[in-house]
Amino acid sequence: MEKLAILGGEPVRRKPFTPWPQYTAADVQRLTQVVESRHWGGFPLPTPLAAEFSERFAAAHGAKYGLPLANGTIALFATLQALGLRFGEEVIVPAYTWDGSATAVLFAGGVPIFVDVDPDTYCLDVQLVRQAITPRTRAIMPVHLAMRFADMPALRALAAEHKLALIEDCAHAHGGLCHGFGAGAAGDAGCFSFQESKLMTCGEGGLVLTSRLDLYEALQSIVNCGRPSLTDQYQAKMLGSNYRLTDLQVAMLIGQLDRLPEFRAKRTAHVAILDRELARIPGIRPLPPQPGLTQQTIYHYVFQYRPQGPAPSRDLFVAAIEAEGVPCDGRFYEPVYRSDLFYATPDNCPQLRIDRAKPVNYATDFSCPVAERAAYQESAWLPQFTLIGDESDVQDVVRAIAKVAANLETLAKANPNLAGKKAQSRATRAVLERQKNY
Repeated sequence: MEKLAILGGEPVRRKPFTPWPQYTAADVQRLTQVVESRHWGGFPLPTPLAAEFSERFAAAHGAKYGLPLANGTIALFATLQALGLRFGEEVIVPAYTWDGSATAVLFAGGVPIFVDVDPDTYCLDVQLVRQAITPRTRAIMPVHLAMRFADMPALRALAAEHKLALIEDCAHAHGGLCHGFGAGAAGDAGCFSFQESKLMTCGEGGLVLTSRLDLYEALQSIVNCGRPSLTDQYQAKMLGSNYRLTDLQVAMLIGQLDRLPEFRAKRTAHVAILDRELARIPGIRPLPPQPGLTQQTIYHYVFQYRPQGPAPSRDLFVAAIEAEGVPCDGRFYEPVYRSDLFYATPDNCPQLRIDRAKPVNYATDFSCPVAERAAYQESAWLPQFTLIGDESDVQDVVRAIAKVAANLETLAKANPNLAGKKAQSRATRAVLERQKNY
């Protein structure tokens, strides 16, 4: 049996994976044209370049309107503001997601209410959403996570039944299609991120999709310092700020959209290999196929670590995979109510106490066992750039996971401290990295 690299053996792979982000000569040329135009900002809104990109992006997802803006968190915040969220109203959010999904609600004056996720998709559990609805509930915010979609047909019906807004967090879902809806086109609005790790990126940035003209006009005003929208059919008066995306960023996004189908095809083909091969490894469970998912979107490939008998922690397991030369994470997300970065108290967020006999206390009021199991015991995340090379890269991923899985008994006897930073939350690691770089 091969000795694990984390215990001093030879790693499966030393060659780096395909770098991300990717760019082409056409991107450099387009960026140069913007630089030479001396029009680098995002005003007037939308610029011709931004209008071109937005129309193409919206059409690719089946929505009428698209509006680029500063980042994904601002996309969620501005959408909540445009929908008229009132101070103290509740928004249902999955517990297992990035903090920004919930902090956007706080910034807009709302109260995020955390609901557990489905064990096969890690997306909102619709039955638990139903149980969480109260007279204060104003909106539901499903997150399409990693490689699976929330159950939008069921959530659409539930939102209609209770007259709630439905806002899709599509930060992981560029180009996806499920149950006949493109990502971001099934609800009132869909919010995307173009942060550097995402499937489309311009370094930082975001976009909102909607097919509602009233919402589109309100969003334009909010993003553009309160100025009226171009059409101004609804004549909404909104308190705005400057959340415009620059033309320098939009220039990069046009090339990213051009190449999205190419990379999607590669990821989809390679995911089929991973699903088949990992299903043969004891203690490893690929996420089950999702009915209705007809165009995959793979921000990360996620599988579940479910060992039998004596076994190391999930954190040590993923650290051993990474030592074999394959990037792998376990605590990619944790339940937001447990996150170091989610610092929400009645003192800094007074909406948590307004008209309530007892303030919302995120440290004690929420328990989401599926999300907690995913975060601390079960999930393993492989970044999407491991899937955009050739098939030999994918076979190396399979070999690394199989090698570690075959040595679980030995690894279980190893020093748990070998997990190192893998045993820390992403938030804690971010803090430590900032401190190290000062």
